[in-house]
Amino acid sequence: MRDWAIGLSTGCFYQRSIFDCLETIGSGGFNLVEICSFPAHLNYHDTGAVHRAAERMASIGIEAYSFHAPFADHIDITSLDAQRREQGVKEVLVAAEAAAVLRARHFVIHPGPEHALYPTGDERWWRLEHVARSLSTIATRCQELGVLCVLENKLSHLLFGNIPDMMWILGAMTTTHVGVCLDTGHAYLARNLDSAMHKLAGYLKMMHASDNAGHHDDHLPPGEGHIDWVNVLRKLDDSGFQGSIMLEIAGRGEPHEVMAAARKARRYLRDQERKL
Repeated sequence: MRDWAIGLSTGCFYQRSIFDCLETIGSGGFNLVEICSFPAHLNYHDTGAVHRAAERMASIGIEAYSFHAPFADHIDITSLDAQRREQGVKEVLVAAEAAAVLRARHFVIHPGPEHALYPTGDERWWRLEHVARSLSTIATRCQELGVLCVLENKLSHLLFGNIPDMMWILGAMTTTHVGVCLDTGHAYLARNLDSAMHKLAGYLKMMHASDNAGHHDDHLPPGEGHIDWVNVLRKLDDSGFQGSIMLEIAGRGEPHEVMAAARKARRYLRDQERKL
């Protein structure tokens, strides 16, 4: 059994400034976090704010394990329009620079646009080509910055939200300095959690842990949905996983209630580890 570090995504406070929740997170017992890039939480375009956040985290004793790249309809690194595609890459690279300032180890990115597209024929092929090239540029810059770019499996209704496409993209990229962040909630909704863990094991660097009942991406704390966490943790152990687990739970309730739910989820995962 491995004693993996369990951290918390600040996305549970995405509508609050990061400066208003770091102390809450630290005093709540978490010193390892993934930083959310939602503008109201942290404006990664504001270099001064990013540096202040890094200083505040250092003073509290919180480490940025990962930084989540921005995702929105207007950020499309697969676009057939070169100007739009290049603008999307540029936006992501600004966030990668912020991740480096925050000394994050990993830069988590969705490999494709945030809307449902079902292109066929040439359009699908060109979008695959574009996303591989765009991600190669991003991953190479991340390497220069001392950050590892990791691709997250998306919701299955989104373009490239399936494991075969993800494997193709990883193989088509021109750099090997890339990994994978497994999102348990997304994979469970796609009914392929076991398969995803098996096929992506060689690339797996970290995990987003959330639960659901198989119908919606509810971002429930582990243990409150239908995922078999003993099975998930056993597969992690069997694969030799050496990364960390980031709780990516919804921020339901007041901050103290969110932190109580996070601590409960961490205890639950520790209890499941003991069953291995």
